[in-house]
Amino acid sequence: MASADGDAEASEQDSDEFPVPELRERAEACAARLREAGEFLLCSHIDADGLTSAAVATAAFERAGFDFETAFFKQLDADAVASIAATDYDVVCFTDFGSGQLDVIAPHEEAGEFVPVIADHHQPADAETEFHLNPLLEGLDGASELSGAGASYLLARALGDAADTDNRDLAALAVVGAVGDMQDGDGGLSGANEGLVADAVAAGALEEVTDLALYGRQTRPLPKLLEYASDARIPGISNDQAGAVEFLSELDVPMKDADGEWRRWVDLDADERRTVASALIRRAVSSGVPSERVDSLVATTYVLADEEPGTELRDVSEFSTLLNATARYERADVGLAVCLGDRDEALDRARTLLRNHRRNLSEGLQWVTNEGVEREEHVQWFDAGTRIRETIVGIVAGMAVGADGVSARKPIVAFADKGDGETKVSARGSGFLVREGLDLSAVMREASRAVGGDGGGHDVAAGATIPADEREAFIAAVDELVGEQISGE
Repeated sequence: MASADGDAEASEQDSDEFPVPELRERAEACAARLREAGEFLLCSHIDADGLTSAAVATAAFERAGFDFETAFFKQLDADAVASIAATDYDVVCFTDFGSGQLDVIAPHEEAGEFVPVIADHHQPADAETEFHLNPLLEGLDGASELSGAGASYLLARALGDAADTDNRDLAALAVVGAVGDMQDGDGGLSGANEGLVADAVAAGALEEVTDLALYGRQTRPLPKLLEYASDARIPGISNDQAGAVEFLSELDVPMKDADGEWRRWVDLDADERRTVASALIRRAVSSGVPSERVDSLVATTYVLADEEPGTELRDVSEFSTLLNATARYERADVGLAVCLGDRDEALDRARTLLRNHRRNLSEGLQWVTNEGVEREEHVQWFDAGTRIRETIVGIVAGMAVGADGVSARKPIVAFADKGDGETKVSARGSGFLVREGLDLSAVMREASRAVGGDGGGHDVAAGATIPADEREAFIAAVDELVGEQISGE
């Protein structure tokens, strides 16, 4: 028989093995409640993080033998929660939302309509619930250290600890969710996310690689890879097709294969990659690109080990974009199926949606660039009306920051028509502004509620829904609140 000291030591070792020890107790409590229920409803958000959250949960629930149904929502507002309460489920599991809507959920819980089990990372509303897994509740940053998919993964790990699997292979999907939620800074994923990366690598599902940090390494032809390198903005290469081709032609690296097809980054050998990367850095330095942008050209990247090289699924960033192209066009079922391993019909459909998504983003960005933005004292904004889908207007807003006429020193607020007399609002900031005091989650919540709407999110990215005729009052409130935050009042 083991001694008491031995039991304590074993318990400590087990805790150390849990990827985020601070959240183990919460994860185990949520897992225990789901096991007790056996049957419940799973509800999740529709972006890449929401889809991977649902996929991680679905895989873990199926392995545990649970009886559950899945539903996706663009927004978890009062009407959505009421529709959930009208179902026959006594327990509802929320992934990638729920924390920010606790005040809406609470009355239904108090009325005994359902018990919420929440795995989320957004700023919690001012309400309490028993089964609540959220990094912010334990002092971890939900905007940069753990995504909704990460919270779902911790729930899956807690479920796996009581079954025949530890579910570590699901950590790779959680990494896709974190990157899709833009949690990978210049040094890659950090904080609590490091535990997920370690689990995914240990499971053989993920490779952590130092590489050229440009989007499209798996799928884009070399000239396009460099031409679209807008984050670095290297004069004579970025947004310059002829310049990108000329740059590559000066290197001892064949741009085309034996069949005359453009090569991709993934097609280059290690020496060829070093040649291109070194030349790119030299050009950036000689062109006066700021040192922080030069440094960011090479960074930690993530590759899904089991996926076919040269496909959108191999690179974590490209996988997350593919997912965004599904649920944002009312096909969450397609994105979920791809996450769960469908490489036939669902993947074909996802690729078609991705082509449409890219076209819409390009047209949306072009519209913002042509029309410009309105400027208040502390924020800038544009109203796309029906020209940009409300499900992607936030992505377009983030892409527009730093473009001609759009300041990177002010938060940007985007409006799009949602229909039925409502307007969707998306707001984006920056790490610099957050360090200066910006919290867009608080801004969106307070400003929207002041005009009869609701909102929330993260300090650096948040959203809201407001009555269509309240835009002017809303933007005035946002400008005032941001001013107070930045000035420290």
